[in-house]
Amino acid sequence: MAEIQLKSLAHSYSDKPGGPEDYAIRQLDHVWHEGGAYALLGPSGCGKSTMLNIISGLVQPSEGEVLFDGKRVNELSPRDRNIAQVFQFPVVYDSMTVFDNLAFPLKNNKIPKSRIKARVQEIAEVLEIEDKLYKKAKNLTADEKQKVSMGRGLVREDVSAILFDEPLTVIDPQLKWKLRRKLKQIHEQFDITMVYVTHDQLEASTFADKIAVMYGGQIVQFGTPTELFEQPNHTFVGYFIGSPGMNLVEVERSAAGVRFRSTQVDLAPWQVELLKRLTSKNIKIGIRPEFIQLSPTASDDTYEAEILDMEDLGTYKIITVQLDQQEMKVRMNEEFEGAIGSRTNLSFPQQWLKLYVDEFLVQEPQ
Repeated sequence: MAEIQLKSLAHSYSDKPGGPEDYAIRQLDHVWHEGGAYALLGPSGCGKSTMLNIISGLVQPSEGEVLFDGKRVNELSPRDRNIAQVFQFPVVYDSMTVFDNLAFPLKNNKIPKSRIKARVQEIAEVLEIEDKLYKKAKNLTADEKQKVSMGRGLVREDVSAILFDEPLTVIDPQLKWKLRRKLKQIHEQFDITMVYVTHDQLEASTFADKIAVMYGGQIVQFGTPTELFEQPNHTFVGYFIGSPGMNLVEVERSAAGVRFRSTQVDLAPWQVELLKRLTSKNIKIGIRPEFIQLSPTASDDTYEAEILDMEDLGTYKIITVQLDQQEMKVRMNEEFEGAIGSRTNLSFPQQWLKLYVDEFLVQEPQ
């Protein structure tokens, strides 16, 4: 196991990058601590797989350093880094048995036969494929092949880290949840540094203790699933995490806070003070659908809005409302009674109303 540090890391696939837009990864610093279960979450094209390939040694970074336990490994081959990587699609030797597939990395490292047999059996039991050990890999299902592919990474006891690049892409949806839980159990059992790349927030939250959210080649937030949900540090995190994502509204300054069109939204005094010191005009407020409150009666802190749509999802409802030509999503319990076209009153609890300047969260001074 190893602590993996990325120091002033940047990468461009262009020979002569002209600006930030030419970089798959913009300059960043980050640490994956030894023994942690991490997810790298973001949309396609944000730089997730590039970062993983830089860590494993398949890609040499344009700038910066990769450090394992404080030692630079930029010049080391993937083999010498002792990194195991599991890809989107299973990588197995079809002509070999499952046993021989799992034993292959150990045989290459000249591990004694008795230890190989015991270790393969241990990993096969963990992955629940012990009854397939003497079958040819070509006769396995897609999810069984991916288990074998995972097993080849897990079987090595000297591995510094295991990197998973969207490993459940080919797995039947009904089996994905089970395999995610299995990976979590494996991490807890073997205490291996694991980094799991995905674009699926559910996969990330199920597997990882902490999630790094990538956007535009940068890690815009690193935190627990709860932190990402309750305190999104960037508008993209607010939008990407949650179902539906955070309501984000472009606003401009006003005396007591901000406003959009004719709607005045009061902010906390500290937010008003900080906003006075900032010059940018790129200002947004954000609030999650779960935190907006709807009421049939008006009060001093409510806004009258129209109900445009209602989606009944069984255990809860998603209500689309329009306030001063601005559409917002509200998540309500299944007992909510309203009608499309009717009026309702909504409020924004101040502790859940977030202020963003230049897309980043304005945080209260400590």
